[in-house]
Amino acid sequence: MQPISKLRFEALAGYARQPQTVVYSEELAWFEHGGERVLGIVIRDRTDGDYSGVVFGRDERLRYRWTGMTGFVSSERRAKALLRPAMEQAAMAADEEHHQGDGHGAPADFFTPVVATERLNANFSGLVDLEGFSPARGIIEPMMRWYDDVDGNFVEQFQTTAFDARMWELYLFATFVEAGLALDRTKATPDFITWGLAGQAAIEAVTVNPTRDKRGAVVPPPEPETEEERWAFLREYMPIKFGSALYSKLTKEYWAKPHVRGLPFALAIQDFSSPGSMVFTRSALQVYLYGFDHDWRHEADGTLVIEPRRVERHCWGEKEIPSGFFFLPGSENVSAVIFSNSGTVSKFNRMGMIAGFGSPRVQMIRQGMAINLDPNASAPTPFRHQVNDPAYRETWVEGLDVFHNPRALIPFPRELLPGAAHLRLADDGRILATVPDWHPLGSRTLITVPDDSQPARA
Repeated sequence: MQPISKLRFEALAGYARQPQTVVYSEELAWFEHGGERVLGIVIRDRTDGDYSGVVFGRDERLRYRWTGMTGFVSSERRAKALLRPAMEQAAMAADEEHHQGDGHGAPADFFTPVVATERLNANFSGLVDLEGFSPARGIIEPMMRWYDDVDGNFVEQFQTTAFDARMWELYLFATFVEAGLALDRTKATPDFITWGLAGQAAIEAVTVNPTRDKRGAVVPPPEPETEEERWAFLREYMPIKFGSALYSKLTKEYWAKPHVRGLPFALAIQDFSSPGSMVFTRSALQVYLYGFDHDWRHEADGTLVIEPRRVERHCWGEKEIPSGFFFLPGSENVSAVIFSNSGTVSKFNRMGMIAGFGSPRVQMIRQGMAINLDPNASAPTPFRHQVNDPAYRETWVEGLDVFHNPRALIPFPRELLPGAAHLRLADDGRILATVPDWHPLGSRTLITVPDDSQPARA
């Protein structure tokens, strides 16, 4: 019986946890035995204060599930002593003894190609073949055993035409599980019905995709060079891109479905409109959602003064849309818009590395910008972290923004996503934000493998 980190246990078996378990028990230590043939945890009962060990084995679909537990004892040390033989016995048992009887179908497999090689997405091929992305493969593999493909086309799209969109869904899945939410995936739409101690919510995943012409070819995005062009890109072009994706979901009226009716409903969006664009387009989304931009200046004493400015429309070429998604007819049914720019292979690669997955030869450096908590700061804080550093920490939820709708008929509970930044519109047009102490706004990850002639960026 060997100790493992909580993060590694969560990556392997956290998907089996139900929200209510945190009410009556506290997890203290995590273990594996037999090369992770079985897992175990030591818990403390919150009511009685006594201790026990819980054993997890793989079911028919290779998912770690509860298979037994020890009796309750008076100390953590004694609970560990009882857990050891229980795990050893479970590891020696036949596979069938861990089966639960409800694992229908073969274990999910995202990585074995189901289409011809020439149809495979280049990013998918890199994920499968490159040593530099082995940590991402390692952490996705146990996750995929739990991800229900209710559409029936997840694997094909993950490997071909919708790699980015499917990665975004996997990111949301991991983030919701980390937040202690249970997921009901029995319905095809919306993508997630979540529930936890703070309540329920329905969430639909959305991606901003590249513009295509009538023949389906990608139209290259603008490449701004001057400050004026960059401003126009973020205040005109990108709001239209966000608006197109969000409005298409608004017209589907998910909130009217019987299993969604009465629940907070949110749209979760990420920008994949061009390579790397998601790192710097967050501000464009905020302006479009609320219909306000913000000018700022410093007083003589250094005090930051922010002045809201109403934005009526966004125009780019022949396209023009009204600003303020939350003020469109029907948008009162959208409780919030959730945004992150971290639902990418790089995120999975970093999380996989710190959980101990993948080749030990892989090296990663993460650099970017984070929220500056100084109330008089007008610029974010740059950072540069060595992901291989044993002291490096990261969570799935960090960097996630929840933009709350001021007109929502059913508000989105902040407690459903602790660790996210929650933003609201004040009556005077200012944005009121509740932000964690560490909140990255965007980053890039440099990946290197010794002896490779070229580093890989992601």
